[in-house]
Amino acid sequence: MTDHNDAHWMNLALEEARKAASLGEVPVGAVLVQHNTLLAQAHNTRETTHHISGHAEIQVLEKASGGIQSWRLPESTLYVTVEPCLMCVGAILQARVQRIVFGVREPKTGSLVSNLQLQKIPNTSKVEIIEGILSSECQSLMKSFFGVHRES
Repeated sequence: MTDHNDAHWMNLALEEARKAASLGEVPVGAVLVQHNTLLAQAHNTRETTHHISGHAEIQVLEKASGGIQSWRLPESTLYVTVEPCLMCVGAILQARVQRIVFGVREPKTGSLVSNLQLQKIPNTSKVEIIEGILSSECQSLMKSFFGVHRES
């Protein structure tokens, strides 16, 4: 797993985030890739489905697991526009995702580097964390969404 095209896959995650925003969802998108092959893509669905677990990361893990008929997703990379929360990090670890690439930090609930620091938890040092890929695009999408939704 040495040939990463992080900007390409993050652009797909951004497309998913835009779909979420168009539905009135917080614009978070996620893509799961294994051996440079797209396994699944998803976006937030909490508002439309009324499910607590409707985060983009959970959705993409579920879709990918169903597609390959295994809950284990080794040697995979998760691309997500915003730093995952604690619930999502737990699912990511359970799925055995090897790499997490995210666009922007989430200062309130982010659980990779912002609040909980994943690399300091025992037995998680094998998870590679990359941040800041297409960060300005990810940040801009979040700011424009919350600018509109906080005014109304």
